[in-house]
Amino acid sequence: MRFLTLGIVMSFPLLDLFVTARFARWSGVPMWMWLTGSAIAGLCVLTHERVQFRTRTLAAFRGDQSLMRGLLDSGRRVLAGMLLLVPGILTDVMALVLLLLPINQRGGFDPQPVTAGRTPYRRDRRTLDGDYRRID
Repeated sequence: MRFLTLGIVMSFPLLDLFVTARFARWSGVPMWMWLTGSAIAGLCVLTHERVQFRTRTLAAFRGDQSLMRGLLDSGRRVLAGMLLLVPGILTDVMALVLLLLPINQRGGFDPQPVTAGRTPYRRDRRTLDGDYRRID
C-alpha cells in the first residue's frame, strides 16, 4: 500500500508536466511561457504574503483580528504560492482554487473575529492636552 502511495506521489509531477505540454500544444502558447508565468505569479504571491503576515500578526496581538483567522489566510496563500512555483497546469489550477476560496474574507456569511472578553482595540483621533510638571 505504501508503494502505491509513493508511486502516485512520484508520478504526479510527470503527469502534471504531460498535461501542461498537451495544454501548451492545444493553446498555441509555448510551454516555457506557462511555466515562467506561473513561477512569477507564485513569487509575487509569496512576497506579498510575507508583508501581509506581519501586519495580520500585529493586528491579532492588538486584538483587532483573530489570530486563527490570520494564520488560516496566510497558510492558504503560502500554500497557493508554493503550488504556483511547482511547474504544471494542474498545480496552478489547485493554487487558483485555493486563492479563490472565500475563506475568512470579510463578508456576511463568514465568522466574525472573537475577542477574549474585551472589545477590539479602536484608536481615538482625539488629542489630550495638558501641562507636565516633574515632581522629585
